[in-house]
Amino acid sequence: MHLFLHFYDSIATTMKKKVVVVVGSTAVGKSDIAVAIATACNGEVVSADSRQVYTGLDIGTGKITPKEMRGIPHHLLDVADAKDVFTAHDFVVHGRIAINDIVNRNKLPVIAGGTGFYIDALLGVVSLPEVPENLSLRKELSQLSTEELYSKLETLDSERAKTIDAKNKVRLVRAIEIAMFLGGVPPLKEQEIFDVLYVGISLPSELLYEKIKNRLKARAENGMIEEVKNLHKRGLSYERMESLGLEYRYIARFLKKELSYEKMMFELEKEIVKYAKRQKTWFKKNIDIQWFEPTEVEKILTEVQRFVQN
Repeated sequence: MHLFLHFYDSIATTMKKKVVVVVGSTAVGKSDIAVAIATACNGEVVSADSRQVYTGLDIGTGKITPKEMRGIPHHLLDVADAKDVFTAHDFVVHGRIAINDIVNRNKLPVIAGGTGFYIDALLGVVSLPEVPENLSLRKELSQLSTEELYSKLETLDSERAKTIDAKNKVRLVRAIEIAMFLGGVPPLKEQEIFDVLYVGISLPSELLYEKIKNRLKARAENGMIEEVKNLHKRGLSYERMESLGLEYRYIARFLKKELSYEKMMFELEKEIVKYAKRQKTWFKKNIDIQWFEPTEVEKILTEVQRFVQN
């Protein structure tokens, strides 16, 4: 890796808009790869995770620890209170500020995360429509079950339905609101504002699912449930945890005694696997992604060097 330590500085002036984006399903090891790239290439990491923006959502989201950062600055972690909603638009605004700051200091922005829509919006691959809140529509939709909402979204925008969390009522309502306002959600493209190298990290499905299972067990045994208890004690409602999804949704149900511990773990593992599949579906649409296994660090760094020097 030491071969790559100094090449970036010498050509920084030619790279004002170059960005490396590390994507892939949950649990594949994106964070480690992003840190390796940033270490080798005088870079800084911009997190692209819709839940890691919130303070206090640490173990459940798999937020990188200071030790794991290995001295590399990370942006868009812990920038919002979990009681508030940090939207995709908020993410784009903060993300572009971070990228500009990194570039202006002659460093390489390394975007890393699994929230595909946020990444596409940040890079200008899709534009975020300015759709106002429709309170009367929201009130009407809130009476429907998640199954009914999902069915409605499938009719309005089948592509969005493929990648959305089908149990997240807040996101379903917003997606329907947007689709009804626009008459569908066309993948509008902004002007291309970055020169992007996409690095995809993947594992064979069986290995990935085993990793998800083991990681979930380790987190549950090492403070994840206590984290959710503490969030609730500090005023984060169970209703809000439902909208935060996955770990927070199912642990909240466990704490409310709606699920046994065993049922919670079973359902949660199943939902995380579904989430990983949705992420794969999203990223497979992007033919510009070059795919690697997480062990292929040197190959990845070679590809990054080629990109940076062009």
